[in-house]
Amino acid sequence: MADAGNVRITVLYFAAARERTGQVRESLDLPEGSHVRDVLRLLSAKYAALAPLLPHLRVAVDQEFVGPDAPVRDGAELALIPPVAGGAPGKFLVVDRPLRLEEVVEAVSGESYGGLVTFSGSVRNQTKGRRVLRLEYEAYAPMAEKKLAEIGAEAAERFPGVRVSIIHRVGTLVPGELAVVIAAASPHRKEAFGGCEYAIERLKQDVPIWKKEFFEDGEVWVGLGP
Repeated sequence: MADAGNVRITVLYFAAARERTGQVRESLDLPEGSHVRDVLRLLSAKYAALAPLLPHLRVAVDQEFVGPDAPVRDGAELALIPPVAGGAPGKFLVVDRPLRLEEVVEAVSGESYGGLVTFSGSVRNQTKGRRVLRLEYEAYAPMAEKKLAEIGAEAAERFPGVRVSIIHRVGTLVPGELAVVIAAASPHRKEAFGGCEYAIERLKQDVPIWKKEFFEDGEVWVGLGP
């Protein structure tokens, strides 16, 4: 419990932010009436290695993206979200296990759905001429699953009759292994194609899942550069 006149929040660190602070989570006490910008100012002073990264981060409070002027209340959960690597019917999961394309197909299939489009994204063995040894995916899982479900709902609004399922894997993956599987089903093929493509593109934008590429001569968080 925070002292009188203060609020206590929990800060979550992911991917490059976790590496630069050496923290997974921590509690911070702030004066009542503080805003997100005050938290960032405090963290910049506390962690010198984090400061250069802050302009590239987004902030989520209680699993919703917010701006620097957003207030922070007592008990809030604030997550620092590095650039991502990418309620409708369906299945939206983040898992630490091998993926099966059939799982998303089964989640959206039905006798009235004549069109079914799938996408499977696997780990490449090279990036820009550099041999990839492995990838490590990390996620803010509760928020990621929520955002995946929102993508499914958006697809259903944009493409009438479509339903989508998305499952993304985290952990260590080697070339050839599936990282994400997506299925979109609709009574007609046009909406199914549109829904699947929409889900693929949206996945790259707001879902807090990150990947780190490991090469023979180094490693890099995708989206942050070397």
